[in-house]
Amino acid sequence: MKLRILFVDDEPRVLQGLRRMLYGMRNEWDMVFAESGEKALELLSQQPFDAIVTDMRMPGMNGAEFLAEVTARYPDTIRFILSGHSDQDLILKSVGTAHQYLSKPCDAQTLKNAVRRANELRKLLADESVSRLAKQIRTLPSFPQVYVDLMSELRLPDTSIQRIGEIISRDIGMTAKVLQLVNSAFFGLPRRVTDPAQAVSLLGLEVIKGLVFTVHIFSEFKIGRTAGIDPDQLWRHSMNVGRLAKRIAATSATEADISDSLVAGLLHDAGKLMLAANVSEQYAKLVEQAVEQQEPLFEVEKRAFGISHAELGGYLLGLWAFPDNIVEALAYHHEPSLSAAVGLSPVLAVHVADAIDHELGNASIGAGAQIDFAHLERLGLASELALWREVCLQELQEEGVRDEQASPVC
Repeated sequence: MKLRILFVDDEPRVLQGLRRMLYGMRNEWDMVFAESGEKALELLSQQPFDAIVTDMRMPGMNGAEFLAEVTARYPDTIRFILSGHSDQDLILKSVGTAHQYLSKPCDAQTLKNAVRRANELRKLLADESVSRLAKQIRTLPSFPQVYVDLMSELRLPDTSIQRIGEIISRDIGMTAKVLQLVNSAFFGLPRRVTDPAQAVSLLGLEVIKGLVFTVHIFSEFKIGRTAGIDPDQLWRHSMNVGRLAKRIAATSATEADISDSLVAGLLHDAGKLMLAANVSEQYAKLVEQAVEQQEPLFEVEKRAFGISHAELGGYLLGLWAFPDNIVEALAYHHEPSLSAAVGLSPVLAVHVADAIDHELGNASIGAGAQIDFAHLERLGLASELALWREVCLQELQEEGVRDEQASPVC
């Protein structure tokens, strides 16, 4: 079945260029072209589209306004921005409504790969209702104390970008969003950024303030424990898994995989935030069921939704153009054998780090995560498990010492 793609740009020459550039895709894509946001909305009202690729700076309804309408009316549609670097003000306004940013000029292969990859991610979602939920989510909710700290810090007259970076680094949702933005084609950095504090520094204080106070891209996770999730425990577990996955990967993986393991570990439970914030009452019941029956939460989720928090988080980060390594690590961190990755990959590092942190009692809802020993044996890595446990314990001990040293003396 062909994908239906809608291209929106007020310049006829640009649309003609896209027609020529993508002519070879006519057997795979059913392409429609509109010269304004208003015309595009009219077309959307007549028939559904799988994806939209829109320019930003258009007369009448600009790209940011158009995407806001599309998000509200047709949240299932995957949304791409194709625009120039001079459009930063509009780009920032669209952070909550666009899935990915592509820079002008964009070659055919880059555009094809982006659309194909986003569509392939649909396979992670077995239940259409969860698919709709995932595509409606503008951002991930932030932990209450981190949100309060960020708001307070940004209002100080002498705030520093370093301090802001430290605060954002403590939050799953904020980290995901700043890394998405700084690594997008819009910024065109020569290498990928994996440190959220560095991402904040590169974006700059004014951009962060704009995202917070004008676009309201960060939202407070207000539901507390009523959805079955303890925000403080989830934060501690996420921080632990990020650090442990990095230490495990550092025993033999490449520098790129070490960085990806850290990010993937930090974000591995992002799907839990999505479910807790958007279907809180239902999710609380599932958490209660997992605890009462001592069953892994991801298995309870799969029975209810046809998908677990793992695949849901992987899907969202994939739509946001995170690298395949990180997307796979989220999607398969409970079932690494479903991944095609070999050797000590980020998915394996996160899988083992998550299980070890559960074993140590730092996070548990229902039955704790278990290491897939059969998978380790198939990869020829079972003998490395003792070393991985050792470096994880060392990391947690060192972190405990660092925390004590950082604590004020009363």
